[in-house]
Amino acid sequence: MSAMGRAGTMRASVRDVAARAGVSTQTVSRVINDSPNLRPETRARVEAAMAELGYRVNNAARSLGTSTTRTVGVVASDATLWGPGAGIAALDAAAREADRWLATAYADAADPASVTDAAQRLLAQGVDALIVVAAHTATLPALRRVAGETPLAALHTGDGAERQRFGAALAIDHLVALGHRRIALLAGPTDWLEATARDEGAEAALATAGIRPAAVWRGDWSAATGAALAGEVAAAVRGEIGPTAVAAANDQMALGLIAGLVAAGVRVPEDVSVTGFDDNADAAFYTPALTTVRVDTAGEARRVVAEALGLPAAGAAAEPVLVARASTAVPRD
Repeated sequence: MSAMGRAGTMRASVRDVAARAGVSTQTVSRVINDSPNLRPETRARVEAAMAELGYRVNNAARSLGTSTTRTVGVVASDATLWGPGAGIAALDAAAREADRWLATAYADAADPASVTDAAQRLLAQGVDALIVVAAHTATLPALRRVAGETPLAALHTGDGAERQRFGAALAIDHLVALGHRRIALLAGPTDWLEATARDEGAEAALATAGIRPAAVWRGDWSAATGAALAGEVAAAVRGEIGPTAVAAANDQMALGLIAGLVAAGVRVPEDVSVTGFDDNADAAFYTPALTTVRVDTAGEARRVVAEALGLPAAGAAAEPVLVARASTAVPRD
């Protein structure tokens, strides 16, 4: 039975379009895949048939007569955290801009077997490339073993990692410019590549200023871990030579830390300045509003999608910028 298009209940197929236009299904596929070797009148006839039938391009039709599915596989973990969640959303938008689809498989990135299983599920769908979100130390080696010839890329690695380092350095430079010399770090988990890059950027900026970290605490990116560490941080701040500033590796930990410090009677920024990283959607509405580093996640997603698919880069990702708000001030002494 032929599809009925807009007026009926059945969806038009490639065969329906071919019959209406008087061409082969291969010709319809070439139009769908924007083949340059078509006569303009043939292309116009096929496109007119698509419009008349209300035909919508689908993945199976695009792959007809080609060796690709036009689908990008994403191996993701920790999507409940703001950073990975924002990364997945940005990759979806970048894939659509490149006229591709996104297929996502979630894994426990700390478990190589879980990562391998997620990758194999995507590869079984014939994805054209794999992209990793929230890459851990063990993630990429596990994926390289199973990816074979399928292109593999990771968000915030390569040039992206360098921008992470640069962004972390901006937060330290801002605190130093305010006059802080006793700066502590609230770092991310050691098995995350993004945390490593941010550690490296912050430590390099401190070294350039001739400063050693006043203290280093390490969390798991969550607001809960920032709040849990607040008592220890508050005790350090009250010390005779305690830190006058804390640079947190992401906004969520900074939020939790600020809430915990205020509950412990430590004022931000009067007693201690706090910076974050990411400039998440809520950062301007914290109390106090959070000084943080804004990163171009959308630009990074476009870069990594183009890299994975071997497409021309759609412009470079913008450099991180420091967004100064009310959570930082000159040191108390």
